[in-house]
Amino acid sequence: MSLAQTSNAASSNSQPKKSHSMRKTSTTLALAALLVTISATHKVLAAEKPSDDPMLRALQTELDREKAQLLLPDMQRPYFIEYHLDDIDSYEAVANYGALTLEQANHQRIVRVSVRVGDYTSDSSTARGEGVVQLAPKDDNPLALRYALWTATDEAYKNALRSYAAKQAALKRFQAPPTEKDFSPAKPITHIDPLVKMDLDRNLWKKRIVEASGLYASDPEVRSFAADVQHSIATLRAAAINRYLVNTEGTVVRQGYSSYNAAVSVGGQAADGMRLGRDNGTIATSAKDLESAAAFHQRVIDDLKSYEALRKAPVVSSEDYHGPVLFSGDAASDVMNRLFVPNVEADRPEMGTTARTQGAYTSSLHAPVLPEAFSVTDNPSLTTFNGQSIVGSYAIDEEGVPAQPVDIVVNGKLQNYLLGRSPIKDFPESNGHGRAAPAQPAHSHSGVVLFKSSQPLTGPALDAKLLSLAKEQGHDVYAVDTLGGELNPRLLFRVKADGTRELVRGAVFDELDVRTLRSDIIAAGDASTAYVSNSIGPIPQTTIAPSLLFSDIGVKRASEEQQKLPYYAAPPIDSK
Repeated sequence: MSLAQTSNAASSNSQPKKSHSMRKTSTTLALAALLVTISATHKVLAAEKPSDDPMLRALQTELDREKAQLLLPDMQRPYFIEYHLDDIDSYEAVANYGALTLEQANHQRIVRVSVRVGDYTSDSSTARGEGVVQLAPKDDNPLALRYALWTATDEAYKNALRSYAAKQAALKRFQAPPTEKDFSPAKPITHIDPLVKMDLDRNLWKKRIVEASGLYASDPEVRSFAADVQHSIATLRAAAINRYLVNTEGTVVRQGYSSYNAAVSVGGQAADGMRLGRDNGTIATSAKDLESAAAFHQRVIDDLKSYEALRKAPVVSSEDYHGPVLFSGDAASDVMNRLFVPNVEADRPEMGTTARTQGAYTSSLHAPVLPEAFSVTDNPSLTTFNGQSIVGSYAIDEEGVPAQPVDIVVNGKLQNYLLGRSPIKDFPESNGHGRAAPAQPAHSHSGVVLFKSSQPLTGPALDAKLLSLAKEQGHDVYAVDTLGGELNPRLLFRVKADGTRELVRGAVFDELDVRTLRSDIIAAGDASTAYVSNSIGPIPQTTIAPSLLFSDIGVKRASEEQQKLPYYAAPPIDSK
């Protein structure tokens, strides 16, 4: 397996998302299946005027009207109003066992209206984010859009008045008022990108995934164990999204992004009932950059072979292990996505607390969080790495602030957090990381996070260091290629001092946490070992991490009870 490649992007390997309490509506719930397929890339700025787009013109016209007229008698006038419009075009095709089982296309427009009462210092906002979501017309009907905005703005204003009164009453319970503003001002900008459109040969990809999902039974390389394959799925998902933003500060933004994801999932059970699987694929910002038919075919064959190897592999030793473990770039990026990245996305703490932010790094500013040799940067302007496209890049965040590169960790010490327009202690302004899923409020979120070591080793040098530790400690060590689920090893190898590797299954890691990141990483790979992990969650995000050698990770046998095997054999593959 190449260690510098595009993320598998399988559901089992997907990075965890920070949990925010959000206002939920039936509209947003209906979008759940759609939003999980979305990833993004920023497009080049076009010489186009806002007045050229009837939807953008309608947004601005209604915003100006509401700004001038929105005031209930004896109530506060809003100091800030913001309109978001998401135009979402999506397509999905799924094939199982060599047959097309699902094909659907959807086009939807949703507006989100946010109204703030009070002022930048103290307003009606809450940690969950305020706003009203409304379906918008699918066609370019400015009047229909303005009516949707009018009703949503009226509701959002009334909600803001209630929230402001409740918040001011709650603040009186505390001795000292908050030290930071509720909302940071931002300079108005105008940024108009070309509208994006889906560019996909649907018939070609339907044929490709149908063939891929049936390879378990048709290809002579894997046909011999077809009866042991309990699921074989190939999917193609695509989305083209145009996002509009206008606010009363004068910001006008229209930007688009698209994603294409071809994925494979094969699996079943070992003879003892243990469930096993291989799930991966490729993500691209254009359909032409997806894998070729030959490469996609080979991916399925390789996955089927590794699944069969897992079925035959021994279960990991019942004796708990503590010692060196080498994580490939693939596995290391998953670790960083779960343990590091969410903790530098600065969420404002609950009212009445003195903490700087939420998460494990709330009191870690200027303290070591990684080994001294490490630096970490979030650079949303990075669009490629080692020749691979990056989906997490963007130019303007969803709060109308230009994206900025942020040095998060320097020489192992935490120097900055990623912030939107909700200030925290010592960080009064946004650094362009206020990002939002379609129809959702903005929160701090990463873009393109790059981990580097000032003392990198090549891949062979890392392998040699692992073997030297095995010899020094007098026992076998471990290397992990891919992870799944809750950072559980999916492809784990027991490595002998002579370099011999044996695939094992049924293991879990123990004591893999933020303290491990700080104290147990003893070596890191160079750029040739780096892995580009592109997230396909509702907010596009990329993490790039090299291979990492940990000095002391626990490996033990999982305790889950195995499920029964099927009562009947699979249908013969030659039957009709």
